[in-house]
Amino acid sequence: MAPLVVMIFGWVGFRLMGALGMLQAGATWSGALRYAMAAMFIFTAVSHFHPRTRADLVRMVPPILPMPGLLVTFTGIVELIGALGLLIPPLVPLAAVVLSGLLILMFPANIYASVHNLTIGGRPAAPLALRLPLQLFWIGALWWIARAEAAMV
Repeated sequence: MAPLVVMIFGWVGFRLMGALGMLQAGATWSGALRYAMAAMFIFTAVSHFHPRTRADLVRMVPPILPMPGLLVTFTGIVELIGALGLLIPPLVPLAAVVLSGLLILMFPANIYASVHNLTIGGRPAAPLALRLPLQLFWIGALWWIARAEAAMV
């Protein structure tokens, strides 16, 4: 649940920076969330390459899929590019769609990890009863961010 912690603390922190006039994008809840989601996706992207978590993420890839190491590398790169896209206002809608799609495509790995009681970074994978609502929340947050950004254009 570390990504959720990063997102929540980031959201509050970026909103506080906006309220203090230190970050224009943080002046709104959706703008602060945009930055918080970017921070969260950078955090999760790094985990795809970090020695402490990479092997666990590779194990999460369902065996039916080929080249799990390459898939983990690819999804980490897409997360990083998507996170950077959230920081560039004209790219926000596209980044939100790509990241939402990625969350959907990666969900079978979360199911596999939960069903097979895998660990990630030494911690048990999130149970599906928690993971599914969390994925839906993140997809909804990305949708809200994209709509808010589109309304500002």
